Amino acid sequence: MQNRSERDTFADMYASRLARLWAVERGLVFGRLDHLDEGRLYIGKIGLTDDEQQRLLIDWRAPVAQPFYRATPAAPMGVTRRRHLQTKGRTVVGVDDDLLDLDALTDDDRATLNGEAALLAALDERRTGRMRDIVATIQAEQDRVIRGDLNGVLVVQGGPGTGKTVVALHRAAYLLYTHRERLERRGVLILGPNLTFLRYIEQVLPSLGETDVLLSTVGELYPGVTATARERPEVAALKGDARMAEVIAKAVRDRQRVPRKPVELTIGRLVLTIDRAMLDAARNKATRSRRPHNQARAVFVRSLLNALARQQARRIGKGLIDDDELADLREELRTEPAVKSALNRLWPYLTPQRLLLGLYGSAERLGYAASALSAEERALLRRDGGEWTESDVPLLDEAAELLGEIDEQVLRATALQAEEELAAARQAEEREREAELAYAREVLELTGLTDLMEAERLAERQRDDGPRLTTAERAAADRTWAYGHVIVDEAQELSPMAWRAVMRRCPSRSMTIVGDIAQTGSAAGARSWEEVLDPYVAGRWRQERLTVNYRTPVELMEVAARVLATVDPSLRAPTSVRHAGARPWSAPLSALGELAKAEAGEGGKVAVVVPDALLEPLGAEVAAAVSGAVVVAPGSRRTPSPGTPGTGSPSTGPSGRAGAAAALDAPVAVMAVADAKGLEFDSVIVAEPDLIAAQSPRGPSDLYVALTRATQRLGVVHERPLSQALSGLPGPPTAPE
Repeated sequence: MQNRSERDTFADMYASRLARLWAVERGLVFGRLDHLDEGRLYIGKIGLTDDEQQRLLIDWRAPVAQPFYRATPAAPMGVTRRRHLQTKGRTVVGVDDDLLDLDALTDDDRATLNGEAALLAALDERRTGRMRDIVATIQAEQDRVIRGDLNGVLVVQGGPGTGKTVVALHRAAYLLYTHRERLERRGVLILGPNLTFLRYIEQVLPSLGETDVLLSTVGELYPGVTATARERPEVAALKGDARMAEVIAKAVRDRQRVPRKPVELTIGRLVLTIDRAMLDAARNKATRSRRPHNQARAVFVRSLLNALARQQARRIGKGLIDDDELADLREELRTEPAVKSALNRLWPYLTPQRLLLGLYGSAERLGYAASALSAEERALLRRDGGEWTESDVPLLDEAAELLGEIDEQVLRATALQAEEELAAARQAEEREREAELAYAREVLELTGLTDLMEAERLAERQRDDGPRLTTAERAAADRTWAYGHVIVDEAQELSPMAWRAVMRRCPSRSMTIVGDIAQTGSAAGARSWEEVLDPYVAGRWRQERLTVNYRTPVELMEVAARVLATVDPSLRAPTSVRHAGARPWSAPLSALGELAKAEAGEGGKVAVVVPDALLEPLGAEVAAAVSGAVVVAPGSRRTPSPGTPGTGSPSTGPSGRAGAAAALDAPVAVMAVADAKGLEFDSVIVAEPDLIAAQSPRGPSDLYVALTRATQRLGVVHERPLSQALSGLPGPPTAPE
């Protein structure tokens, strides 16, 4: 067993190392620092040494690599030249030099100066449908955020194009490098706004050598449920409201209520009665145990069975009975069908899914549990069946917290096995465990490790013959997993109920919160970071701001800034660092298909962002005009029609993870604003912008998001008159025939 353990440990270590090496090969070396006193240091995605342990490559996260990101001519940090290397495979194809101390360069150094601005060259590259790491072009304000302290909650507030997401991902890589022992054991969770976004960013961390980080959406936080369907805005806002925590708590208490009339049970020739006093006593004991509902059931059941056993003893003339006789009668009653049926009605085992469906499907249960809500709000929650939506998942998580786990063996015994068979199975299992434990003790005594390891731990380790799961895989399957660090992107979209679910997963409150309050589109989303965080970490969170827009050119940002002023006149758009040379344009909606085809012909990735209500008709028009165009379905179903929350007919486009991949790989993708969040494209066409602004209470913020997704070109197509913020745009550069 010792040899087996050593073998598995080495196999895990080498497999992990090999995976990292394969993942980082593209762009492995990207920079060089020429120091006055330390010579030349090559900077790369990971650290490497030769056989004599001489440094070949410095990990970009190491303290000695900081000057690559922070040195300036005013503060060169001992660096004379910073060189950016562009590679293709293992061949250097481009060199770009930043001079930090010209006087310190030798004549030979001066003769080898090369390159253009590495950052702008990277920004001008066409999009590939996947986010790339920026490890070679991290800027000073970004580096400061990336290397921030692990402890506490760090809020990264930044407008569109400021690199919030990629900074957060590089921060995850930096923290894993700096605090490897702590974070590898507990893991890092990254929450994104949708599946398309997760597919967009999924290669960034592996390319930096980190292959064991869990990427998830709120809709995937509850194991076994992948909820991608969306509610109508008013339903989502209600389910995200903090008041729903009390609704769920009352829904659980509703299943513990005592019936007004006594319950009569026929046991052979006897009729036993469960009266109100017995029920009140049992329920009070279960409540005082402070256990979750499913665990408290054992207390409730034991109390009732004891009372019934004493009642039965009196009925058959035994009078007072001792503890052994009481236990025998109690076990006999436990197996009686009438008793089991009554106990299941009075205090049932519940899953979160069963609790919520029972709540949504019953006007009576809603009337009790949601009594604090108005009649109109209760009507919004009513539904019979249907698929789970993203806004249901935090409620399932809340219910799971209150209900606790169910003993699967008990359920199987209730449904399939007699009590004697279950007892025999448990005895056999216990004998096997005792034998394993005895063998473990012998091993520890023979090896002299008794003081270093417990026998129970060794036996458990050798008992596990299942597949060896990574930290991320184990965490994904465990709802109660406590992560070492949590990163939330597009955090302004999370509802109060979603924040409760997120905070449960990070008791240490070591978090990076990334977002922009000006881009809040959800009716249940944040209005300020204070509103979100003060209930959990009041006075214990800090904020960093990113103010430079690297994505959106000046010409496009001027238009978006006018829309931002309609959201809040006090807000200021980030400053763009470059010009694209192409002015935003407008055209009739009828020309959408031809314009999309023309933009696709320019190369790169094109997005057509449309109002939710026009996704299908406009998507069909673009798909007919452009070969390979994809319509991104909002989850697995369309937005439900009024009166049938949570249901709907199948969408016309791909959904789930397959839909996410198709959207990113297609030359043209048609999508709603919610699916465009966090993404970027070479060209964007926004359809009916005024309808986007009017489709929800936060519509102007949605329009601001739509207008800031492009890196090169922006167009607007419309039938409705444009608002003042968008009026005056010229026609397209090349009008369609």
